[in-house]
Amino acid sequence: MKQFFACVFCVGTVALYAQDYSVDSTKILQISGVVIGEDDLEPLPYSTVWNRTLRKGVISDYLGFFTLVSFPGDTLVFNFMGYKSSTYIIPDTLEENRYSMAHMLERDTLNMPEVVVYPWPSREEFARYFVNMKPYDDAMRRAQRELSNESLAFTAARLNNDASLAYGYAQNQRLTKLYTNGQLPANNLFNPYAWAKLVQDWKAGKLSRQ
Repeated sequence: MKQFFACVFCVGTVALYAQDYSVDSTKILQISGVVIGEDDLEPLPYSTVWNRTLRKGVISDYLGFFTLVSFPGDTLVFNFMGYKSSTYIIPDTLEENRYSMAHMLERDTLNMPEVVVYPWPSREEFARYFVNMKPYDDAMRRAQRELSNESLAFTAARLNNDASLAYGYAQNQRLTKLYTNGQLPANNLFNPYAWAKLVQDWKAGKLSRQ
């Protein structure tokens, strides 16, 4: 019985030894490269490189660089979102055990129809809005109404001054104080030129139109 197990162990060892050395180590290839796009030749970060023959793959880094171990004749599949899937067969005529490449992917353009998301939670709400809707109140009319002078002035009056406006206001106050240093500030109620301009505008009818 012991002789039988010893014989089986020897046969298994010889089989494993033959299996290990049946593969030519010089055929192992280190495949490295960069995945780029065809439109601007920019690298495609985090793209997938899948060895369909060995059923193993890697993900490229931020610069689109990848590296993996393959054998001659293996098929590599490159994928990146927004680009068409591409395959590459490793040639069996390579003399070196290292191979560098730059694989280019073609952009996959797909035109989708416009999708408008409506805020109604139910059909009843949609039916109520549809009955009361204004058919000519389209996006262009709403944009013109929101960008009108009255709407912009109302919005601007409710907003606080930003840094540049606050700085300009402070500068004007400081210059006015320096200009009227040692005397009373200017008052347009006692300015004859301002009164003449008011009378001229009143005769021209500008005040009535405003």
